[in-house]
Amino acid sequence: MKVTIIGAGIMGTTFAILVKELAPELDVTILERLERAGAGNSWAFNNAGTGHEANCELNYTPVDEEVISVEKALKIHAQFNVAKQFWAYLVDKGAIKEPTSFINQTKHCTIVSESSIEELKLRFKEMSAHHFFEHMRYSEDFDEIKSWIPFTMEGRARDEKMAATVIETGTDVNFGALTELMAEYAVNHLGVKIEYGVHVKRVHRSPAGSWLVETQTRGAPLQHRADVLFVGAGGGAFPILKKSHLPFARRFTGFPVGGRFLQARITPEQADQYRAKTYGKAEVGAPPMSVPHLDLRVADGQHYLLFGPFASFKPVLEKGRGFVDYLRAMRLHDIPGLLNVALEHFPLVKYLISETFKGDKSMLEALDKFAPGLSRKFDWKPIEAGQRVQIIKDGDLQMGTEIIVSSDKTYGTILGASPGASVSPEAMLRALEQLMPGIVDNEDAKTKLKAMFPEDNLDTLINNPERYREVRDAANTALGISALRHSGNGM
Repeated sequence: MKVTIIGAGIMGTTFAILVKELAPELDVTILERLERAGAGNSWAFNNAGTGHEANCELNYTPVDEEVISVEKALKIHAQFNVAKQFWAYLVDKGAIKEPTSFINQTKHCTIVSESSIEELKLRFKEMSAHHFFEHMRYSEDFDEIKSWIPFTMEGRARDEKMAATVIETGTDVNFGALTELMAEYAVNHLGVKIEYGVHVKRVHRSPAGSWLVETQTRGAPLQHRADVLFVGAGGGAFPILKKSHLPFARRFTGFPVGGRFLQARITPEQADQYRAKTYGKAEVGAPPMSVPHLDLRVADGQHYLLFGPFASFKPVLEKGRGFVDYLRAMRLHDIPGLLNVALEHFPLVKYLISETFKGDKSMLEALDKFAPGLSRKFDWKPIEAGQRVQIIKDGDLQMGTEIIVSSDKTYGTILGASPGASVSPEAMLRALEQLMPGIVDNEDAKTKLKAMFPEDNLDTLINNPERYREVRDAANTALGISALRHSGNGM
């Protein structure tokens, strides 16, 4: 059986490894538009690198009056812990030699001003009661908060009322480096083939029932055949789905959102002083991926601070592709959905357009509002982030990701964004279970899956504290995430 995967990002590469680990006899090929694995949205500075565990992101715990919902936070935290199990497996078997090449322990903090203190206090109360967040600490004390996140506090007036939470065992993940390491392992040890410089033009069914993938490969037309086709191409998955002529393709349209960050290179000593990702509260009308945050980043042995993101309305499907490609991907039946989103979410559209024209000065002013005086402490430069394409399904804008599989189980894809890369192993495991159930059902595969994912049942992780702590601690040890220095909650 020939399995073809479109996209050598974190999703496609993870999917390829799972397939070959469970069924080594299968012929697996990845087709990638760029010249190396992980060079798209997975690349280090095309995303914030936060190992999303819902430790610090307020948008994962929405508040309705005085009621806070933690269900989404619990699911995301569980999914990331499934991801850590898979990455720990790759480290333990020597597929990845050094975990710090892609993952580094980093405090996850949330900080709010006086108007949101009660909301953060409520969030802390609800979350710290669950074993996922039992080590979360809360403070309104200026000096304690400053000890957690000095760059955010050192220019702030001592009498300004603030509140913050911290979890010490958060992570910064270089998903680009991780993807490259996994791709190297997949090719050299599992026999996966990766072809670069391949631009997929369309996919369609052959008379015999297999999928034909029409490509431009380094300028020349070339056709690939697949018995099973998985598309993990980020925003590029939308036009491929449209051209597949599958009946459910009409239900989905892409809503692109661009972004920028401010980046500053810092010294290792400065990184030790501020080893955190600090999330604030999004402006009214801002999309979830625009929650302001100040992050320590580690990439290629260098340390950086990243602040943003600054969203923008950029009608392209992938970074490096143009507006014409977006137009070519549109169909007449997409227009009502886009118009509906424009009307129903007009504040969002207005916000994105206004952010698009924000200049360097305004970006630095936003940084100083978040961390007073920090714009003058380091040499900041704006950089363009990756392109996110949210899902419009049946005319409604949706956040998050969705796995779609054809009824005959020959075509699968993943659409949408955040938390995205952070949950890629769990998402790709579910995609594999739906798309190729035959290779996960036999006893040998179940044994192999248990080695890769000692506990992949989200409900078990959520409801069984002892089992969660057991698998969390084992994965953290393999990945170099140290035991907590503090026990219990703090108020």
